[in-house]
Amino acid sequence: MSEQQQSGDALRPHVLVLFGATGDLAARKLFPGLYHLAAAGRLPQEYAIIGSGRHSPGTDEEFRDQIRSALEEFVDDLDGGVADDLLGRLSFQTSDADDGADLAKAVRAAEEQMADDVGEVRRLVYMSIPPAAMKPMIAMLGREEITERGRLVVEKPFGLDLDSSRELDAALKEVADEEQVFRIDHFLGKEAVQNLLAVRFANGLFEPAWNHETVSSVQIDVPEELGLEGRASFYEGTGALRDMISTHLSQLLGFVALEDPGEFDADALRDAKSAVFAAMRPLDPSRAVFGQFEGYRDEEGVDPDSQVETMVAIEAFVDNDRWQGVPFYLRTGKAMASGQRVITLRFKTPDTEIFAGRTACNEIQFDLSDNPKMRVALQTKNPGPDMTLGRSFMTLDMGQQEHDEEPLEAYERLLLDVLRGDRTLFTRADEVDRIWQVAQPLLDDRPQVQPYAQGSWGPQAALDLPEGGWSLH
Repeated sequence: MSEQQQSGDALRPHVLVLFGATGDLAARKLFPGLYHLAAAGRLPQEYAIIGSGRHSPGTDEEFRDQIRSALEEFVDDLDGGVADDLLGRLSFQTSDADDGADLAKAVRAAEEQMADDVGEVRRLVYMSIPPAAMKPMIAMLGREEITERGRLVVEKPFGLDLDSSRELDAALKEVADEEQVFRIDHFLGKEAVQNLLAVRFANGLFEPAWNHETVSSVQIDVPEELGLEGRASFYEGTGALRDMISTHLSQLLGFVALEDPGEFDADALRDAKSAVFAAMRPLDPSRAVFGQFEGYRDEEGVDPDSQVETMVAIEAFVDNDRWQGVPFYLRTGKAMASGQRVITLRFKTPDTEIFAGRTACNEIQFDLSDNPKMRVALQTKNPGPDMTLGRSFMTLDMGQQEHDEEPLEAYERLLLDVLRGDRTLFTRADEVDRIWQVAQPLLDDRPQVQPYAQGSWGPQAALDLPEGGWSLH
């Protein structure tokens, strides 16, 4: 039995080191995810969690109280016994890029308490830290030999352009093999995204139509209703292109457009995804729109003359036999009209004169929420004596099948995959490099930022980008 197939009972003992353990991501996602894995019996029988960062939250007990409060806020029906056991394994050790000796000592001490043979214990190091701090912290991990027997989880963005992404990759390779590096993109952990593959490849109704002969365009639309929520200084150094387009939305494009990988495993799936990115045409600045919501420049930490984009809409092409000529439209932004996130395949109108003048088209739309749904838009006959057409919708609730397993939240699923050593839903170095090559023209020749009202769908130029408009509007 491979480690990828092992249950929680069979997983090796682990020491989990969480950088950013007192931050927002840890409170909202990482610790609730670990709690749910513990409640389901999916964590190793023996494990310890060491939070780390430059500033101590106080004593270990004060740190545990802080995490308990987060669990009470973000976990429904918290089981006190499960929470107590999880928190009892939790401690904090300060560290920084210059000095990680005490952290290394804490890791070794935790290992010695769990196993007679320390070599049996695996390490999971989670790097939820700002991009500027990533390289020096990685170097510290190498100096202190914390990456030995370790899996290194790296949060986006993976660099800020092609050169910096290559520098980051070189820093990682100085301290770890590629097989040890897990570049996490939580969108790939969503049930809805994985259902894209199931719906397409497991159903003869869809796979034959998944090409340029029948599909007229693809939309990947990830707007957000929220603004920056205290993250303005981060966004000022990053922007929507780096934060979302070069990561989440490009990965979604890869999932939609890939060829049949033959099997669902790390090598096959990531090879197929990498081939999509290799075939992508470099992005055209004249077919991209950058927007900035009104009021962004009033946010704390933002330059009064800032040209940072909070919204991006682009047109992309995959120049291979399957997708030749089919535009992929990607849109994301802050403070927009809706937080609904969808992938829409829009189909060509059949070449027939029997219903001349018809303008509507078929669509398949995948809802990327935690309760995934698929909606199919069809042309059907209107009731009455005349043969006139109207639009009908068929909705499939993909979370309502009868099954024994509860769905896993994205971070929960991906944390479990790291513990198992399963890299299938993580991003590989060559993918990152090629995506930056594709995106680099927009960094070299940035479109002029256009203002848009908060709660709108962005600048008019973005609305006009796809022929026929956006499905969400």
